[in-house]
Formats: sequence, structure tokens, C-alpha cells
Amino acid sequence: MVFERLIVQSEGDVLFAEIAAIAAPPMNLLEPELVRDLVSLIREAEADEVRVLVFKSADPDYFISHVDVTRIKEYREETVKLTGEASLGMLFRYLSASRLVTIAQIEGRVRAGGNEFVLACDMRFAARESAIFSQFEPGLGVIPGAGGVQHLTRLMGRARALEVMLSAEDYDAELAERYGWINRALPAAELSGFVRSLAHRIAKFPAAGHQVLKDRVNSIALAPAEDFRRDSDLFVEGVRQPQAQTRIQSAIQHGFQTREGELTLAAMLGALG
Repeated sequence: MVFERLIVQSEGDVLFAEIAAIAAPPMNLLEPELVRDLVSLIREAEADEVRVLVFKSADPDYFISHVDVTRIKEYREETVKLTGEASLGMLFRYLSASRLVTIAQIEGRVRAGGNEFVLACDMRFAARESAIFSQFEPGLGVIPGAGGVQHLTRLMGRARALEVMLSAEDYDAELAERYGWINRALPAAELSGFVRSLAHRIAKFPAAGHQVLKDRVNSIALAPAEDFRRDSDLFVEGVRQPQAQTRIQSAIQHGFQTREGELTLAAMLGALG
């Protein structure tokens, strides 16, 4: 497998996909090239003998920051190749429903669309010292459009989901663990070994059991496709509104979508007024 934005390593039935440190400048934005690679990776992994797919980032500060707000139409077009729909949310829901068992190994910041991507994975493990989570779209005047509303509400309950999204704040790994956002927060030195061991253990067991179990869990915990479509439509409609455009442009002037500016994104959003 050869990709533009991913470095892929196979270990038997386990596939490790690492977002390259300079893959989507300036800090692993979820842009069309990365979405194209994710589509190709999922398709090829499903066609192969892969059982467990692990996602991680080579950038210590950013896992996936968020979508590139200047290229929304382009990245949505890439999703059509797998799902038949121009919707990042439907691509992520496809991943949740896939026979593949997916694990996100999180170090650095993962926000908005990036957070929705890891929420679509079956399991999430994060570095206690460095992982930062946020679902900040309401800070720009729009709703999360790729599954954040559906997943967060089911994982942490109504009140905490509203807190997380309406505050547009950053949450560290320990608080994310307490809220049910992630499976576990682990010391950074232990994270990779733990995830690798778990992935290989799962891959040893019959694949048919993985699929049946995921289907049954998803029947309880994964929102219907129509809810994902509705959120996707509301996001697209929202970003076109004058107020949202004004806030996005103001954020860009204050360092939004720059590496240094987004190190303290929550503070920046709060200062927009």
C-alpha cells in the first residue's frame, strides 16, 4: 500500500497507519489528500486479510487537528468514492460499521473533525501527558457534522456532551477518560506497547466473531445513518451562514489553521467574543 499522507506498516493481521508528521501541513489537517488516503486504506484493508487497524500520528503535537475549513467541498467529494455520499460523517460511520476492528492511539491534539474520526474508531487510547480533545465547532457557530453529536451524547450522556460542545474547550486525557470519551489514558511510554499488544491479541481470535459482535454493539450504540446525514447537512448549511463565516475569518486572522496558533486554540476561540 502506497499513500500520500499515511505511512502503513503490516504486522500479520494487524495494520498500523501513521499520519506522517508533515503529511497535511501545518498540523495534520483533515484535508482532501488525507481523506483520499483514508478511503483507499479502508477499502484495501477490508479487501485484504487485515483484522485490526491501528491509527496513530507521527506528529507529537497533533493527531488530527480538524478539517481544513478552506477545502470543505473538496474533502467531501473524496468520501463519495467509498460511501457514495459527499459526507465525512457517512465515511466515518462506514468505518464504525466495517468488519475491521479499529483502534486510535492518540498523542497530541485531536479536535473537531479529527475527534469525530477517533470517535468512529472502535477504541481510543491516549497519552496522559500530551493528548488533548475538543469538539469546538459551536465556538464558530456551527454544529459538529461528522458524528460528534451522536457519539459524544451516547458515550458521556446529555449534560457532559453539551458541556464539551458548547464550551468549545480543550479536555486533557485524564478528564476525557473520566467522561467516557476514551477507553484509557496511559503514560506515553506505555501507550504504544499497550496498543500493539491489544491489537495482536484481538487479531488472534476468529474474525467472524469480530463482525457479529460489532454488529450487535452497533445496533445499540451506533446512531442511524439518517442522523449522521442530518448532522452533515446542518454543518454544511451552518458554515455558509454570515455569522459563521465572520467567526471563521476572524479565527484565521488570529492564528486558526496555523501550528502555533492552535496550540492554544480554546483560548483563541474564547477571545473572539
